[in-house]
Amino acid sequence: MIVLFGILVVVAGFATRRNPLLIVGVAGVVTSLLGKLSSMKVLAAFGTGFASSRSVTIFVIVLPVIGLLEYRGLQEQARTLIGRLGALSTGRLLAIYLVLRQLSAALGLTGLGGPAQAVRPMVAPMAEAAAERRHGTLTERMRERVRSYAASADTVGLFFGEDCFLAVGSILLITGFANATYHTHLEPTQLALWAIPSALCATVIHGLQLLRLDRALDRENATVQTSTAKQTTVGRARAGEAK
Repeated sequence: MIVLFGILVVVAGFATRRNPLLIVGVAGVVTSLLGKLSSMKVLAAFGTGFASSRSVTIFVIVLPVIGLLEYRGLQEQARTLIGRLGALSTGRLLAIYLVLRQLSAALGLTGLGGPAQAVRPMVAPMAEAAAERRHGTLTERMRERVRSYAASADTVGLFFGEDCFLAVGSILLITGFANATYHTHLEPTQLALWAIPSALCATVIHGLQLLRLDRALDRENATVQTSTAKQTTVGRARAGEAK
């Protein structure tokens, strides 16, 4: 029972808001030592765990590259590009990205998009530029709405698109569990085919929501302009009374 002391280390660490990676590492070392493992075995366990899940650390390479691209003006170039496409509104741009994201995920290319790789440096700035071309200067509320819809297009496209790919982890997990537990012969192709109708429905439903974003921004922009005009009129009236 004493080896469970590592759980108390995790609870205490999160309660005091320490670094999560440091908490887990310390808890692992404490649990291993209380389990009477030698220091070499503890080190070997950490090395084995790191080697078996090294794909998780890819972000260590990706994030500096994205940061360097942003520093060199990736967002500005994205805004310039969308400024040249006058007929492409915010909703249409995000709807196109939704379809492309879903198709790429259905082909197993899940790493082509993502919040850090595509949405923040490219898709969101392009959507904001399209909104600014149509509505002028955006309020903070309008800007956050555009960013949230850009993130939703990526999330919905990936979530419903990857299930159409035969070798995705969820498909293999379901088939393996069903075949081992219920002794059935379930093929990944069957699950992938049944995922296509859900993906099409998600494209239509969320695509319509993205297209409605333009009207929502129009209404919000009209409200802001009306409020600004009223404030200007009141200010002029008060200035006239003061004179």
